[in-house]
Amino acid sequence: MELRAKLLGSWRFLSGEWLDETGPVESGLGTNPLGLLTYDDSGAVSVQLMRPNQACFASDDWRFATDEEKTAALSAYFCYFGTFVVNEAERTVTHHIAGSWFPNLVGTDQVRSFELDGNTLSLRADGSSGRITIVWERLTRTKAASPGR
Repeated sequence: MELRAKLLGSWRFLSGEWLDETGPVESGLGTNPLGLLTYDDSGAVSVQLMRPNQACFASDDWRFATDEEKTAALSAYFCYFGTFVVNEAERTVTHHIAGSWFPNLVGTDQVRSFELDGNTLSLRADGSSGRITIVWERLTRTKAASPGR
């Protein structure tokens, strides 16, 4: 089975490590974030990470949230979506970012090296601000469409 097909499906956050030049740094998502990563056969990718147990807004309508409520919620959440391609020779997956809560990512290509071990996927990003390694556990597997679909 090709590597791309092995990535397809949904993955839940298992663990993460954020490092800069001085060592470990706080991600802003707390010690045990919740997360979901999805790759589908059409080539779409979606990533969401959040700090659990956030305080509820005073209103049940998000449009009436206070600036303080919005700031707290935004600082505890990270997400983006777009498309992906796999480079089997280099064992990398590139996320082409179409949308994100962090506008600086929109329109960029985010390259992740990866390792697959059974139902565990480790993604690593090395960048100017350090290294991030996130480990995911498979929730579901999406069957790849047959050629010529």
